[in-house]
Amino acid sequence: MGIDDWAVAIMETLGVFGAGLLVAIESIFPPIPSEIILPLAGFTASQGSFTVAGAIIATTIGSIVGAVGLYYLGQVLGVVRLRRWAEKVPLMSGEDVDKAMAWFHRHGKTAVFTGRFVPIVRSLVSIPAGVDRMPLPLFLLLTTLGSGLWNSLFVVLGFVLGENWTVVEQFMGTYSRAIVVIVVIAVLVIAVLRIRRRRRAAER
Repeated sequence: MGIDDWAVAIMETLGVFGAGLLVAIESIFPPIPSEIILPLAGFTASQGSFTVAGAIIATTIGSIVGAVGLYYLGQVLGVVRLRRWAEKVPLMSGEDVDKAMAWFHRHGKTAVFTGRFVPIVRSLVSIPAGVDRMPLPLFLLLTTLGSGLWNSLFVVLGFVLGENWTVVEQFMGTYSRAIVVIVVIAVLVIAVLRIRRRRRAAER
């Protein structure tokens, strides 16, 4: 059974609650793509299992639940622990964590809102929000707006396309892979630059 068959079975069994549950799980475990779950929720709604409005509300609540869980994980981890872990990772340092958190403190509102539209980032952005102790009401507002827009778009597309909902999956699969490639290239470039910088410092 593929992930789409599994997701449909859950939604048909649990109804709109199943759609929300799947998105909550996806929010915490990024390998489960919302680009499949959301159009499927729309498609399932088109079969009469529940309404489009119900699917949007349930999936958005699911997104919020998952995001809040990661937000509190960030609070539990804290800057001190992240700095300690960073010191143990090759080519990283506690200073990198400080710089990242300083950037997030300045641009956190934009990051939390726009991050909901980017695969992987959609989940991970909640952690620095918790570490930075962004006010929970603000975090909930930004998450609700961002996730609500993202979920509405794909649920409606799944509903309109019906059995052709896989068109959305194919397009977003390309989008997701492009994001992953960009991230990998960026990480490699940063790693190469740091290795060169350390070699130059050692030669002095």
